[in-house]
Amino acid sequence: MITNTLHTHTNGNGQAVAASPFPIPVAEMRERYLRLYTGAVNDVLRFNYNMHATSLPPEFAPLREAMKMAGLAFTVKGGPDITTDGEFEMRAQMLEDLHADSVVVWDCTGDTVTSQWGEVMTMAAKKAGCRGAVVNGIRDTQAILELGFPVFHKYKANTGMLGRFRMHHYQKPVLMGEVTVKPGDWIFGDIDGVISIPQNIAYDVLLAAEKILHKEDEIREMVESGMKPTDVVKNGGYF
Repeated sequence: MITNTLHTHTNGNGQAVAASPFPIPVAEMRERYLRLYTGAVNDVLRFNYNMHATSLPPEFAPLREAMKMAGLAFTVKGGPDITTDGEFEMRAQMLEDLHADSVVVWDCTGDTVTSQWGEVMTMAAKKAGCRGAVVNGIRDTQAILELGFPVFHKYKANTGMLGRFRMHHYQKPVLMGEVTVKPGDWIFGDIDGVISIPQNIAYDVLLAAEKILHKEDEIREMVESGMKPTDVVKNGGYF
């Protein structure tokens, strides 16, 4: 069974748009998160919320180092499976159900053989306003790069998934390493990996991480001035 937890409406481009669950529009959340880095967000979650399991497995790396992504989790669960009945239809429906400012998060049940993401899926996701994908395997890599779509992946493989791997359901909680990702949670990825922030605290985490950036500017000034590390700490800095 497929469940959706976010109410959506259609924008002027015909894209499904999730109603913002935050005090600000989702588009503004994205813009502000993309000015952050995942290390600052991780620090906020660990020190402010005592949450130590928020980072997805470190094997998920951006296709290019400069790629960053942020958006609402759209979860997909699948695994190795040789059956094919209804596979194309479910995959097509999933792509139609994608909403603007989503990030597709695939729980691939440990598959290390097939590619679950390629050029045509990227094209359809972009048309829907999707902002990125987290998935085990990709192919059509050159085309994905030309489309400028952020993908965080574990490996490349020319083996397609039909007859080897299939989707089981989507928009239900998935387990990514030690992190449970629920539909609508906030996903943020950069060169240091991908982090998942529970939806109900994502805005407050944004505000706290922005303060860290400001604080780190002050620390850099202290270090560049020649201040001793111990004095930096006495003046409220850290390393």
